[in-house]
Parts: sequence; structure tokens; C-alpha cells
Amino acid sequence: MKTSSDPLVSASRPPPAERGVRAPRWRRLRRDPVTLAGLCAILLIALAAALAPWVTPFDPDDTNPEIALQPPSLSHPLGTDLYGRDQLSRVVAAARIDLLVPLCATAIAFAIGASVGAVGGYVGGWADQVVMRIVDAVMAFPAFVLAMGITAALGNTVANVVTAIAVTQLPGYLRLVRAEMLRVREMEYAEAARTVGNPTWRIVFVHLLPNCLPPVIVQASLAMGFALLTMAALSFIGLGIAPPASEWGAMTAEGADQMVSGEWWLFLFPGLAIVVTVLAFNLIGDGLRDMLDPRMRGVR
Repeated sequence: MKTSSDPLVSASRPPPAERGVRAPRWRRLRRDPVTLAGLCAILLIALAAALAPWVTPFDPDDTNPEIALQPPSLSHPLGTDLYGRDQLSRVVAAARIDLLVPLCATAIAFAIGASVGAVGGYVGGWADQVVMRIVDAVMAFPAFVLAMGITAALGNTVANVVTAIAVTQLPGYLRLVRAEMLRVREMEYAEAARTVGNPTWRIVFVHLLPNCLPPVIVQASLAMGFALLTMAALSFIGLGIAPPASEWGAMTAEGADQMVSGEWWLFLFPGLAIVVTVLAFNLIGDGLRDMLDPRMRGVR
């Protein structure tokens, strides 16, 4: 029977500091009403997006020129657009793509960046240096300009927008995980994992990478908001999701053209949807930072 002093058992366990803060983490999150508000907002938006075909009062793509540009009313709470489409139905339907694209882009960048950064940080060598120089070259371009170039070159389909956003996010995850791996690979539990003969892939992905993830998880939650802003900005300038698909950035672009003639609701409501969603992701990111950072123990 193995005791706690067995190197194999010690190598498979997280550090004592990690085990000690697991219990208070959820309690700290529950006592943080701001973070809970952000989480509830995202859950409500996601629920509305999932149930969009059943909760929207009209088909978001149905046009009716006879009721075009009507202000908010009982029959159309958020008004109608230039083609007579119900704005409430379009805002709710757009939540699907406005959540799905940032989620997919962030997940792809997270998976690739964490994997490559973990291997590079642990193994090092010339391959790691080549990858980091490529990352430096990518980061030399402003993120939005790079996303514009990718979508302009490949076309403004959903897959290409996801690719463009993922490419702009990838260097951040890679550099962060690599820096964390350089730190944890010198710790005692890493040495214990090597001592008992674990293969390199197991040491990297089973023993060390999980202890590098807390700051990366925080960055991912914040990156969701930035991904949404990038997608909305691309759609606003015509390089994002192509019409007639409902998307908040494209809807604000349509509304901006009508502001001078007084149709304020076309711009206001999709813009508010972007603001609320990005703010909610930022609040969740701040809460996760406080929950996952051991230095915050006892603060709340």
C-alpha cells in the first residue's frame, strides 16, 4: 500500500497550496454578487439564444415593407428595421452566432496555445525558439488589423471569422502557458514525476499543465469579450458575418446609417446587447481571477 511519501502518489497530486484553496473558492464566488450577476447574464443570453426559435415573437428574417422603421411599440417592443423585420427577434436570434463564434475561436486558440506553449516551455530548444519568433511576428501586427487581413483574404464566412479571431488570440495563450511551464517544471512535484519514470508527454499534460491553467482560464473568460468585440467590429465594417444573417455588429452598422433620420432604436438595442455581453464576460473574468488566485484567500 502506497503512503503519502511515495513519489508516484506525490507526483499525481496537486501541490498542497492548490488543495488548500479549493474549498473556499466556490464560497468566495457565491459571496461575490457582481460576478454572479455576470454569470447570470451570460446564462440568460445563452438560454435565449438556445430557445430563439420558440421565444422570438416573429421570424427574424421575415420582411414586411409596410411596417418598416416603426419605433418601439406593444406589437414590436424594439421596433422594426429598414425592411420591416422585428428588431427583438433579430437581437435574440443574433445571440446564437454572437456567442458561438467567440466560444469556438477562444476554444481553438486555448487548445492550440496551451498545448504548444506547454511543450515548448518544458522541452525548450531550437523548436521552441522558432515558435516564439513566429509568435513575436504575429504580435507585431495590431490584432484587429490582422483579423481584417485574414477575413479580407479568405472571405467573410463564419469559419473564416472564427479562424481570424483564433489567430489573433493564439499568441497570448501560448506565451502565458509557456511562462507558467517554465516556472512549474522546476518544482518538486515535477521532479518527482520525472524520478518515477513518467514519459515526457505525461509529465507535461497530466502533471504540469493542469497547474498552469488557472491564469489561462481567466484570460479565456476575458478573451470571450474581446472576441465578441472583434467580430462585431468586423461585421460593422463589412468584413464579418455576411447579411442577411442576424448579427449585433452588422445590426449596429445598419442602425448607424439611420441615426441622422431619427431611427435611434436600430442602433441602440444591438449596441446594448454587445455592451451587456462583453461586460458580463469581464465580470466573470474578474471573479475567476479572485477565485483562482491563492493570494486572494481571505480577502472576501
